[in-house]
Amino acid sequence: MQLSTKARYATRAMIELAVSHGEGLLQLKELARRLDVSDKYLEQVMFPLRVKGFIYTQKGNRGGYSLSTAPGNITLNDIVQTVEGSLAPVTCVDNVDYCERADYCVTKEVWAGLKEKIVAELQSVTLADLAARHLEKSKAER
Repeated sequence: MQLSTKARYATRAMIELAVSHGEGLLQLKELARRLDVSDKYLEQVMFPLRVKGFIYTQKGNRGGYSLSTAPGNITLNDIVQTVEGSLAPVTCVDNVDYCERADYCVTKEVWAGLKEKIVAELQSVTLADLAARHLEKSKAER
């Protein structure tokens, strides 16, 4: 199972917003430059995060992005599931009607356990944790 580039860019963008939290809006062009991604693609990545209420956007010359809440209130799970959807490795974990064998399938139990572990791990990491790690690593590089 691999996460898409959307999940990776969304996470990186949210870390950048967390690092600059409370300092005003971060313009799309600047955010895209920092992530080394096109403005258009980043806009698509950020859209579901705005719809979900994790970020605030303002259009116009002085527009940009900011977090709608404190970085400690957003988990990595929030970000990843917002842009990826379910983290179940197979469809039948979330939709028992998908497979007629769901009631007696022993591998479904394994896949469900895997999903639980992935979600638990992602829920244990907040955006504030990631921003702090990012700042530490940035200082170490200098």
